[in-house]
Amino acid sequence: SALFLILLLAATEMGLKVAEARDCESQSHKFKGTCIRKSNCASVCQSEGFNGGHCRGVTRRCYCTAKCHE
Repeated sequence: SALFLILLLAATEMGLKVAEARDCESQSHKFKGTCIRKSNCASVCQSEGFNGGHCRGVTRRCYCTAKCHE
């Protein structure tokens, strides 16, 4: 029972750390045209040094994602 409590507390602490990590977004500077495929956007974003990217908005722009720095 004490071991279960310790594991539960450890899992809760790890969950808080994961929740603190946030993704930041920035519009791609290299992506040209309308963003239709997420995979194309992600590839361009990776060439810009980001972790990935996705299409967003009514105008379908490519937004790159990365972990925010504290």
